[in-house]
Amino acid sequence: MLSGSVPKGVLLRYNAGDTAWVLVSAALVLFMTPGLALFYGGMVRRKHVLAMLMQNFVAMAVVGLAWVWLSYSLAFGPDVGGGLLGDLHFFALSHISQAVPGMAHQTVPQVAFVVFQMMFAVITAALLTGSAADRLKFGAFVVFVLVWSVVVYAPMAHWVFSPEGWLARRGVEDFAGGTVVEITSGVSGAALALALGRRRGWPHELMRPHNVPLTVLGAGILWFGWFGFNAGSALSAGGAGNAFVNTNTATAAALLAWVLVEKLRTGKPTTLGAASGAVAGAVAITPACGFVNTVGATVIGLVAGGLCALAVSLKFKLGVDDSLDVLAVHGVGGFVGTLMVGLFGTAAVGGANGLFYGGGAGLLGHQALAVGVAVGWAFLATSAVAWGVRAVMGLRVSPEAEVAGLDIALHEETAYDFEALAPGGFGSSIGSRH
Repeated sequence: MLSGSVPKGVLLRYNAGDTAWVLVSAALVLFMTPGLALFYGGMVRRKHVLAMLMQNFVAMAVVGLAWVWLSYSLAFGPDVGGGLLGDLHFFALSHISQAVPGMAHQTVPQVAFVVFQMMFAVITAALLTGSAADRLKFGAFVVFVLVWSVVVYAPMAHWVFSPEGWLARRGVEDFAGGTVVEITSGVSGAALALALGRRRGWPHELMRPHNVPLTVLGAGILWFGWFGFNAGSALSAGGAGNAFVNTNTATAAALLAWVLVEKLRTGKPTTLGAASGAVAGAVAITPACGFVNTVGATVIGLVAGGLCALAVSLKFKLGVDDSLDVLAVHGVGGFVGTLMVGLFGTAAVGGANGLFYGGGAGLLGHQALAVGVAVGWAFLATSAVAWGVRAVMGLRVSPEAEVAGLDIALHEETAYDFEALAPGGFGSSIGSRH
């Protein structure tokens, strides 16, 4: 199929197989957000679970609309100078039949690329709900996530993902979002948690997950969807195999490393740890999956699983109530994966050679720069957005609402109808028939 492109007079030849793979991958990544909702929903207390699910689903709507109207153009539109931001050329998906600026060998229509990248923006914003669990006002969340997706995420995506971005031009390698998605969400989550303040009773009150099976189900959906997240970033059905197998390899290695750390520290590996370890491995391989071989993927998974398991205690030492450990899993995992591209990257797979494959320290330096930029930008820009929303409309629910539970206080709903199981209730009448 032929379509108009840039420069004028040049035609793009799209590949039907590549297009189908990118669209299927986009659907897989979209499925990750409900998976994340279940993953987080099982980890909060029973009285807050629907509020967590609601925030994740609303993020799909808010960020999805912002993406097609504005954010995509800022992230991937023609650069306005210096590789800092795209212009409004693709505002409301105008000129969408043209090529993605700066992209070589584009084999999918730009609209397919738009949809695929939209799902990245959605789940990155949804990840922040884990840091703010149990205390964030619903209206404030809607405003915050809308502004954040435009002001914080879109510029970072332009710098790294757009071929015209300044970090991309410097040679930074981030196959599927170790900086843009993982480090940005982890550090942004910590900044949001600081603006919100601690949960009532934290850290002295024990706040155990209310439904670990729900969390494991969510982790399984995330593992499944991550194949689209990473392998889809090849933008080619033929080039997706290496990213696919590396994703599974690192995820499996990290799961085992996390439970091993738990066994050594406490004597008992946990189901929650296994689920968290799998996510940590998928996070860490995200920037590296198209640039490393099986050895690199395995080492990255093992290191990420171990370090992220240890990092969950940092919030207690720092006094930052990152409720569901977004910084420890996504921030630290993204940090590990991004830097280790500079060590284990090999041109035999794709990209440049890292330090261990004769490439010298140049790539490692580029990766370190990207990590530093992502940390600094995410923290400062997110803090500005969060404190701005807090000043205008407040971020946090009342103490009474937090004690009663966000499900009832904000949504007039409960996740579990225990009244039906009480004597004389629906459950009792069913049982009396047998």
